[in-house]
Order: sequence, then structure tokens, then C-alpha cells
Amino acid sequence: MDALSETLRVVQLVGAIFINARFSAPWCYQSPSADFAAPHLEPGAERVVIFHLITEGECHVELDGAPPTRLSAGDVVIFPQGHAHRMSSQPGVPPATGAPLERVLARRPRQLTYGGGGAVTRLVCGYLACDARLAAMLFAGLPPLVRVNVRGSSAGAWLEASVRYALAEARSPRAGGAGVLAKLAEVLFIEVLRLYMREQSAACTGWLAGVRDPVVGAALQALQKRPEHPWTVEELAHTSGTSRSVLAERFQLLVGSSPIQYLTQWRMVLAANLLARSSAPMTRIAEAVGYQTDTAFSRAFRREFGKPPAAWRRERAASRQAG
Repeated sequence: MDALSETLRVVQLVGAIFINARFSAPWCYQSPSADFAAPHLEPGAERVVIFHLITEGECHVELDGAPPTRLSAGDVVIFPQGHAHRMSSQPGVPPATGAPLERVLARRPRQLTYGGGGAVTRLVCGYLACDARLAAMLFAGLPPLVRVNVRGSSAGAWLEASVRYALAEARSPRAGGAGVLAKLAEVLFIEVLRLYMREQSAACTGWLAGVRDPVVGAALQALQKRPEHPWTVEELAHTSGTSRSVLAERFQLLVGSSPIQYLTQWRMVLAANLLARSSAPMTRIAEAVGYQTDTAFSRAFRREFGKPPAAWRRERAASRQAG
């Protein structure tokens, strides 16, 4: 199992589709920053990553300080750093003023229809919620805006058709429509990452570039498959089929840290996930992420999160209940 698959297997992600829109030119839709939207989209989530799928027509997306990007049917655009952005029929169209976000999201997926009666664009807005540290790891090295066209892959074509079907089902009285949409949002997001990895140039850096690299990818796979193991760079180099110096250099270049520093980061992501999603005792979690004693685990966790794991778990539980 590759490092991306292993990450998605052990870390719980939450996805949803929250807007199904039909816009007619001229139109402009202002999307807030992820930090502002997160409490309304997924209460208690540390990070949300918003994405848009264009299912019909074309439009433009703009980020402040950057030239507009033209999108066409089949394009999916995501915003790894959570920037506010504008979607419009043409650059320069003023954003529509409407209901506050919390009212828009009162029913999901919200059907939006507006515009000047010209050319029609249909798009679907969704998000993926995850741990902030996991997001920092996954999206390291990515630009503020990532675009791929899912119609170039068989999986993408199936996903687009499935999303359209599930949106129709969500309006019917049959149970389970929202759940199907949530799962499709997650799968669509993963497919975008896979397509983006395939399209990256050899000069790209970041975690996804590391996953694609034969040497670094093998090391990442080993670290994430056995986080409890007392890895050394020498052992990892042997597992990756290279020398210690080559592995250390390539890992630092692509991932931005040493293999052992990355192992500690991954252990903390796993620990936080286990603390938040399970009632497992502290001893078992410590062992699962490679610490021989609760004391050693608590010390490492406090360095990363600023508080002991038991206190962090209580706060997360209280935050979920309040949401």
C-alpha cells in the first residue's frame, strides 16, 4: 500500500457537498476563506479544504493578487491554503449579495440559482475536513489553487456522473442521500490528489511529490505502515534500496524534513486521530505510535500540541458536543 493510501486508511476524513448551483451570465459568487467557513461547514473541524466541480459550461476563478483562471466542464479546483476566492462568469463582475453563510447552509445541499439569464454554468461546491497537521502535511508545496480535469480519467467520469445522481437523490424522500454525497465528496477529493500527482513536473516538491518519488515514496510507505517501529535512517535507506546519504538528501528536498523528524510528525497525527476518534487507553495509543511509556508519549505530545494528551482529548470531546 502506498503512502497516500495508508494515510487515507488510518486517518478519518470528513467530506460533504454543500452547494449545487446553476448560474447564468453575468454572475459572481464570493467564497470565504476556509478559516471563516469551517465553523459553519463542519463544527469542530480544525481545517476544511473547499473545492468546486464544474459540471456544465465554463467560468473563472480569482484569488486576490493573482490573474484569473478559466475553468471548463470537468474541472475541479481546490484551495489547499484555504484562500478566499471568487467564481464568476467573467472577471470584474461584482459579487452577488445574499443570505449569510449559516443561512445558506441551513439545508444541504443548498440549491442556488441566479444570474443575468445568459450562458449557463453549473457547479458543485464541497469540502474535506481534516486535522490541521494532516492538512499541512498533505498540502505542503502545493500552490494556492490546484486545478485538474476529472474527465480525463475513467474514475473521474464515473465520479461526476455519480455526483449528479446523488444530488438528484438528495432531493428525494429516500433515506441515505446525504450520506452517499458525503462519501462521493471524499472520493472525488482523493481522485483530484491522484490526478494532480500524475500531472506534477519532476521539479515539484512537497509531500505528494515525495509519495511519487521511488526512493522517498518507499521510505514514506515504510514509516507510515509501521510507525511504532524504532526506525533509523540506515534501515530506511536499506528498505528504499538506496544509500543513507541519498535518502536523507532526497527526503529533505521533497518533504522538507529529515525522515526521523517526519516520523515524529506522523506519529503525532496518528496519536491525535486515535485520541479524537476512539476511547482507547493512553498506554495502547502510546504503544501504537512507537512510545514505550506513557510518560515519553505525553512529553512528545505536549511538545507538539501544547498540552498533555488526556487534556487534549477532553477538550476535543467538549468541542464536538458543543458543535
